[in-house]
Amino acid sequence: QVHLVESGGGLVQPGGSLVLSCAASRDITTFYAMGWYRQTPGNERDFVAGMISDGSKTYADSVKGRFTASRDGAKDTIYLQMKSLKPEDTAVYYCYARLPDVTLWGQGTQVTVSS
Repeated sequence: QVHLVESGGGLVQPGGSLVLSCAASRDITTFYAMGWYRQTPGNERDFVAGMISDGSKTYADSVKGRFTASRDGAKDTIYLQMKSLKPEDTAVYYCYARLPDVTLWGQGTQVTVSS
């Protein structure tokens, strides 16, 4: 069974930065795509950033220029570097990994942007 484990969430002031990590229990090059979603209470999970196996990346308009997704194959880990954080970035952030027949999810990590 494959596991994804996020870490790095926390409380940060507006304008601050955080780096989220998502460690996979298998070789991440076997996944077609990996990335991040976020969810606030009472709302659906929203796409934040994604990377596919050819190296291309996509971002939600709300985070373009502030968030950067990256991967480290040697560590089987992906990252989400978040800068210039805003209160509206407050959410639980989930990493995902796509296989042909299934999408795997991590357990989520809380990010709170508040003064």
